[in-house]
Amino acid sequence: MQRLCYVLCFLLSLQSVFGTVIRVGKNERIQLIKNAIAVAREGDTLLIRAGVYREGNITIEKRIFITGENFPVLDGENKYEIMTIRASNVVVQGLKFLNTGMASMNDIAAINVIDSKNIQIIGNEIENSFFGIHFLNSNNCSVTGNRLHSNTAEEQEIGNGIHLWKCHEMTIHNNQIQGHRDGIYFEFVTNSIITNNHSELNKRYGLHFMFSHNDEYRNNTFTDNGAGVAVMYTKGVKMINNIFEHNWGSASYGLLLKEISDSDITGNVFLKNSIGILMEGSNRNKLQSNSFLQNGYALKLQASCDDNILERNNFQQNTFDLVTNGSLVLNKIDGNYWDRYEGYDLNRDLIGDVPYRPISMYGMIVERMPTTILLWRSFLVFLMDRAEKAIPVFTPENLKDNLPAMKPYDFN
Repeated sequence: MQRLCYVLCFLLSLQSVFGTVIRVGKNERIQLIKNAIAVAREGDTLLIRAGVYREGNITIEKRIFITGENFPVLDGENKYEIMTIRASNVVVQGLKFLNTGMASMNDIAAINVIDSKNIQIIGNEIENSFFGIHFLNSNNCSVTGNRLHSNTAEEQEIGNGIHLWKCHEMTIHNNQIQGHRDGIYFEFVTNSIITNNHSELNKRYGLHFMFSHNDEYRNNTFTDNGAGVAVMYTKGVKMINNIFEHNWGSASYGLLLKEISDSDITGNVFLKNSIGILMEGSNRNKLQSNSFLQNGYALKLQASCDDNILERNNFQQNTFDLVTNGSLVLNKIDGNYWDRYEGYDLNRDLIGDVPYRPISMYGMIVERMPTTILLWRSFLVFLMDRAEKAIPVFTPENLKDNLPAMKPYDFN
């Protein structure tokens, strides 16, 4: 008898910790999600059966876990924000959010998290939303394994896929974002990570990053976005093992670094972009072990940049490897591989015996007068560049690689 009492007490304690499961669906006692939320207690789980739910804006203000069975559809009918979370320790998993409303003054989202912490958004599908997943003033949250897609044609008619404002210690992992204004947007977000995401075909940026210090993004792919990726007004960022590819256009780049300092850009691939990296006003950054392949401009290093280190990078099959808009360059560029290097290695230490000047006279001219690109591959250009290499006059004297590598680095 005493043992039975112990068992009953243990079971009651489990119920108090894990809560109860409330089933919601057409054939269940509770058929509306809002009604289930109303009767749920802290720690309860809502199991949403497959079906279509049109309930306007669903607000969550208590600690509950919401999970879907076979991706039940929450339809905003092109009118409403679908789910608003104003509580901590909430989990939303396995739902399909469809057709949010649109507004010019409010950030209407499929999932909007406000002043919360420890929120987990896991494995959901979001279609045709204004903003996809939106966080405001929230901490220690994660967005994992979600798929966000929009078919909106005009940039002004769409918000960002995953949008964070004034957040701390956030995790954005393994999501697929397509067709939004910005795929991922960080503003005033600190000590957070962005890993293994695929962001493509967004109207503006695959990733837009502003005033967000000490963050890391690693192993992401940014493909065919309107203007590429922009990281601005930030310090202490780690950008490691990402792929920036096929970001083409007159105002496009793989990666824009504007007013960036004390950051680490390592192991990235820049493939077939109009500009691989455009650096403006950026200082004390390290660019190491990156591959620049088949870009229009591999690297535009503006004269406003100072004390950056470029070493052990591969520059291959780019139209222009390096250009700048000034004559005084105070950056260190050593130990890189340049496929246009024509020097020799008499002691066979795989380091060129003569320095390499990656900036061509023609590249300087095109930087100042873009229309002269029409002369590309002409005999005149060939003669100008050869003359400049022999007796440098117009290209920056101190911008050279003193230790050019004879073979490309293998970063695999």
